[in-house]
Amino acid sequence: MSTVGSALPSPVAVAPARRAWSRPVLLALTLVLAVLAAVRFGAVPISAADWLNGPWSDAPKTGGAHVLWHLRLPRLGLTLAVGAALGLAGALSQALFRNPMAEPSLLGVTSGAAAAVALTLTVFAGLHAALPAEVRLWLLPLVGFCGALAVCFALDRLSRWLAPGSIAALLLCGLALQAMTFAIVGLCSFIANDEQLRAINFWTLGSLAGANWIMAAVMGGALLVLGALALRVAPRLNALALGEAAAAHVGIDVERLRWQCIGMVALLSALAVAWCGSIGFIGLMAPHLARQLVGADQRRVLPNAMLAGALLLVVADSFARTLAVPAEIPVGVFSALIGAPWFLVLLRGAVRRMGSA
Repeated sequence: MSTVGSALPSPVAVAPARRAWSRPVLLALTLVLAVLAAVRFGAVPISAADWLNGPWSDAPKTGGAHVLWHLRLPRLGLTLAVGAALGLAGALSQALFRNPMAEPSLLGVTSGAAAAVALTLTVFAGLHAALPAEVRLWLLPLVGFCGALAVCFALDRLSRWLAPGSIAALLLCGLALQAMTFAIVGLCSFIANDEQLRAINFWTLGSLAGANWIMAAVMGGALLVLGALALRVAPRLNALALGEAAAAHVGIDVERLRWQCIGMVALLSALAVAWCGSIGFIGLMAPHLARQLVGADQRRVLPNAMLAGALLLVVADSFARTLAVPAEIPVGVFSALIGAPWFLVLLRGAVRRMGSA
């Protein structure tokens, strides 16, 4: 009897495992429902016949079919990829800096990419205009990556130089770099002409209205590659949570891990900013939501942060498209309206923990 009884799993052991699997499934199902709602609702209604009247069909294209296949679906694909990229970038930032309030936009990484793009559109406008349209599609992500990487490097070095290991110093350095990059964007706005100013305002507020299938495919492909790389470094990020000394003691090359994460965060932020503008707070909220669902193991946090980021951005973009039809509200406005109160709640919790420590 004792042997049989010991072979049976206890309810206490089974229940957490069921919750661990059911919560990500619930998150994925919520994302599916949000995607279906985003396809269904908008300025132009979509019918079942519009789904059959795709690019392969010889039938005359209706207005609903054109909107579905050339506007709404590419935009939804880019929204999913950008949201997942921002969620992954936020999770990597928080794991790398061991700071639950770290996020690409709060640390100045996103604004660094935006500043590089603004300089390209104004100061180097002649070079930008001289390039073929096919090259210009890749130029902005490239210069955005350089700007984001420069801010990541400066943030890492400044925080280590001023106050090693201090969360407050990290955030203050991020805010200082963010203010400096915003000043560059402001200067570019001052010297820009009307066309350049409209483009800069697009990057500042954030919008997914210019989406096409090429952007969605490139962003999705980059996300698959970087997501696979992130999952490979997830066990080392778990060890890094114990501290750099402990991680180095178990044989982890901390400096190499740091540069791998900085490169991934910079590339993810640059691609999102260069094509969609500055969309803040998604990278802050998504990792917290993932940790509430699956715990602190980075092997599970990273993929669920991608799901959560995609869900948050799909919901924000759906509101941006539908609340002021036929006009459209910048999606960055909704992400900030949701994310700013969330950040204050997190900050309040951090203050309480520091007071009780």
